[in-house]
Amino acid sequence: MNNLEITIGIPAYNEEKSISEIIKKLKKITNKIIVCDDGSTDSTGKIARDLGVLVIRHEKNLGYGAAIRSIFLKAREEKSELLITLDSDGQHRIEDIQTLMEPLKNGQADLVIGSRFLDNEGTNVPGYRKIGIKILTKLANTSLDQNITDSQSGFRAYGKNVIEEITPSESGMGVSNEILLKASKKGFKITEVPIIILYDGNTSSQNPITHGSSVLLSTFKYISMEHPLKFYGITGSIFLLIGLIFLIFTIQLFSETRQILLSSAIIGISSIIFGSVMLMSSILLFSMTTLIKNKKSFKN
Repeated sequence: MNNLEITIGIPAYNEEKSISEIIKKLKKITNKIIVCDDGSTDSTGKIARDLGVLVIRHEKNLGYGAAIRSIFLKAREEKSELLITLDSDGQHRIEDIQTLMEPLKNGQADLVIGSRFLDNEGTNVPGYRKIGIKILTKLANTSLDQNITDSQSGFRAYGKNVIEEITPSESGMGVSNEILLKASKKGFKITEVPIIILYDGNTSSQNPITHGSSVLLSTFKYISMEHPLKFYGITGSIFLLIGLIFLIFTIQLFSETRQILLSSAIIGISSIIFGSVMLMSSILLFSMTTLIKNKKSFKN
């Protein structure tokens, strides 16, 4: 495991200012560098090609997740044993790559996350990002076998089994949680190592609200698919409880005044109906997913 050849993947969109310096530093570590030029309108792709690295070109900007998917597929095609992904804006320290690889080389993990919060609680991370990252990470942890501290870090190391068995499908920023949820489902070992982030102004190319919404929707989708009893069941129970509270209040008010508060009654009945539908859906979906899993196990 200690002699694994490293492949480094860089998703890039309009990063002509930083891509050259990053590639030159990375070439001191490995010659297997994949840059996904995600529809850049500047010289990002040309600079990378001139430096002699493998460039995948998207004709239009498809999103961070699509770039990660292309890197995964190319790494699989190249039969890569170890894939490191990092951002193209210069916020990740090249010297942290060795720390990131260690658990993979020692066989302690299949997927390693460079966490901004393990040692220093994200000292260099802007406050609004820190809050958003922690919320999205807590949501991811509801469906992971072990808790992590930074589900949104793009600085990661993937072992050969993860490269071969996981194909990302999300085109947006939700790909970060998607990969973790899929890896956890397959029983891969996920661990974190501390890294230091270098923020210089606004390094993000995406609006933080758009980013957060994309990840939330993606994560909710995967949780609902993999844990329907938890997702729909808890949601249904909450609506059912709200409906009962409003209905009890309506009945109590009627017994005292002989008047029906129509708005309260409508909210109560609607919430009970919606909650009941969600609960029934959770049971049906759980039964279906269990049946499918049992069929797969039987075939194997």
